[in-house]
Amino acid sequence: MIRSVIPLIAVLLFFFEPVFSLFSPIDIGGVNFTLVPRFVIVYLIFIAIYDSRPRAIVYGIVLGLLYDMFHIDIIGLYAFLYPLICFIATVMIRQVHRHITTVMLLALALILLLEVLSYFFASFISLTSIGMEEFLFTRLLPTIIANSIFVGMFGWFFKNLIYKRVLQRQGETL
Repeated sequence: MIRSVIPLIAVLLFFFEPVFSLFSPIDIGGVNFTLVPRFVIVYLIFIAIYDSRPRAIVYGIVLGLLYDMFHIDIIGLYAFLYPLICFIATVMIRQVHRHITTVMLLALALILLLEVLSYFFASFISLTSIGMEEFLFTRLLPTIIANSIFVGMFGWFFKNLIYKRVLQRQGETL
């Protein structure tokens, strides 16, 4: 059962993202704030850092393709961005200690990067018409705040779960 826990949680997070998207946009003072849950990429970042880069990249490609097929009209965007973010996470974590606080901050920075890259791509192909200032204020900031709450709540759990699975895998090879 423990073998399938890591991919099972990734799939569950994939299905929970649209559920939490139902709470968005939030109207505060006549301004609509859009919260974009990025549960899957947070989990993939933790897999990339605490387990293995190749595994996270494979999960990123599969879940990115699923995200592309079910949530947006462009096939390949998130199938490219998810593995790219996992790769960047593993490269950046080599420079610092893998402390949970560092990983949580790195995950938030990479969510920011993912949002900015997806915004620039959508702007480039004229899929969105909002300006940069509106994007920063009404989408990026609320997204970072909402995902920081998620990372704070589940970061320890993800780390411990992945670490236990890595230890179990090492025990199986001995």
